Amino acid sequence: MSAERELDAAGITGPQLREAYRRCRALNAEHGRTYFLATRALSPGQRPAVHALYGFARRVDDIVDDVHSGLSRKVEGLAAAEAVLASALDRGTSSDPVVAALLDTVRRHDIPAVHFRDFMASMRMDLTVTDYATRAELTRYVHGSAAVIGLQVLPVLGTVVPREEAEPAAAALGIAFQLTNFIRDVREDLDRDRVYLPADELAAFGVDRDRLLWARDAGRVDDRIRAALRDQVHRTRQVYARALPGIAMLAPRSRPCVSTAYRLYGRILDLVEEADYDVLARRVTVSTGRRLAVALPAFARAVLARTA
Repeated sequence: MSAERELDAAGITGPQLREAYRRCRALNAEHGRTYFLATRALSPGQRPAVHALYGFARRVDDIVDDVHSGLSRKVEGLAAAEAVLASALDRGTSSDPVVAALLDTVRRHDIPAVHFRDFMASMRMDLTVTDYATRAELTRYVHGSAAVIGLQVLPVLGTVVPREEAEPAAAALGIAFQLTNFIRDVREDLDRDRVYLPADELAAFGVDRDRLLWARDAGRVDDRIRAALRDQVHRTRQVYARALPGIAMLAPRSRPCVSTAYRLYGRILDLVEEADYDVLARRVTVSTGRRLAVALPAFARAVLARTA
């Protein structure tokens, strides 16, 4: 379905606002391949809001991860983005297209502003924190960088139970997705001078940053790293297990989308295992065929749910 029909279905009519949502949709289509595919299982009227939430998060991520910018420039860019967001939330309007779409989504779905403040706090951490000594430290970071993403999207998805009852599972799913990325992207994160796996948990297997750097440069992992990553996969699967009951709490029309994302991201952990945990030599990805094999039945279920 085209962007125009999605905007019509969402009741978004103003020309400037429609263009703002189009920009967010383009960001999602370009950068969030698995995420964008999963949104196709949403009802057309839900998609623009999800694109707006993604578009703002993507913009901030790009500021933090820009390899061509020094720290001072990133600090300035993040501060500017935060100021624009704060002004928009306070004044109820913004001339920035991405923020304008975000603000409209916040209004339509009554999304608490605290989720965006928590998100920005974790993004500030990314500018200076390069290691996490314990799971507790990492949990503080992923609350703002991942849990709140699930909490932002939840009002758009809708629930068959009181929203607060579904919030813990929604937060857990956001965290599970990000922990999956941390496992898959160890090499890429090392290239950005970051390690997101808790140092004390790695140390239990005789692994530290230096050993990970050695494995990256050697293009292979050893038994210690395999054991450490096996442990991380196990821990992440436990988070997925906490998130799973939340799918049944969603509005029926939203379940196929979230189920699709759940299965596709979970498949990344399967691929890490199948690669014998060698994520430092290559990046594992879910094939297009696999994504379609999961997504197409979900589309059918979504259509049936909307028809019902």
